[in-house]
Amino acid sequence: MSIELPEAKILVEQMNDELRGKRIKSCHLQDYERLQRIGMLNRDLKVFDHLVNGKIESVISRGNVIRVKLNNGMNLILGPEYGGQILYHADEKTAPSKFHLKVIFSDDTMLTVRLTSMGVIQAMNDNDLGLSYVFRRDFNSEVLSPIDKEFTFQRFSELLASNSRALKSVLVGKDAFVVGLSNSAFQDIIYRAKLHPKRKASELSMDEGRALFDAIKLVVQERIGFKGKDQFYDLYGNQGSYTPAMGPNMKQQPCSVCGTPIEKLSVGGGHVYFCPNCQV
Repeated sequence: MSIELPEAKILVEQMNDELRGKRIKSCHLQDYERLQRIGMLNRDLKVFDHLVNGKIESVISRGNVIRVKLNNGMNLILGPEYGGQILYHADEKTAPSKFHLKVIFSDDTMLTVRLTSMGVIQAMNDNDLGLSYVFRRDFNSEVLSPIDKEFTFQRFSELLASNSRALKSVLVGKDAFVVGLSNSAFQDIIYRAKLHPKRKASELSMDEGRALFDAIKLVVQERIGFKGKDQFYDLYGNQGSYTPAMGPNMKQQPCSVCGTPIEKLSVGGGHVYFCPNCQV
């Protein structure tokens, strides 16, 4: 499943608690050729050697990208946005045999990362962070994050009013003005806001814009509160308990509000499930 903003935030909090102050003893890569070929992993694997002996100073995220900052000017950038697992292991016995990256710390605890679809695993020094597309995209302060104090209704409504694109393109993707949301969150958000998937941003009334703003904050906070989606596993392998209100799980099911059968639309290069009665 995709790692969106709520799941990235959960992982970062756990990684800070568990990893901060640990020194990296070694890094191991396997089954990485496909990732490397399509630009999801450094072409020069020797860069990962520069992580060795570095001590973890902090772990932060913005959107669905995680930055592990070391005290030697190096960073580990993790973006399992279309699926993956980041797991902590107390010893070798609990580590999986399959991974893309395994980081062993000086106390012999370890971190494993495995992508199941698109995403990134990058070792980068401070000066080269701008070369990472996902880092540039999500750590761009001009793009709103739903958990930042700058995410206000006034600013959000101004962006809506000035944008004639469909709602999905303004909330999801490389040109969105909100970071960390993908198709899964989008479906929940517009369902709760009672908006049709093909509505355009600039056509929303003030009340509809407020409903959309509130739905974004609600869905993000609920997913954080429930420890992530029910297909998400945190740093310790614990499963999240947030069940999406809308999505493939609702296929051919009656709407929980009005009982109308849920329909599927092709929107913005993907499928969106919605209630044709509640969402107008």
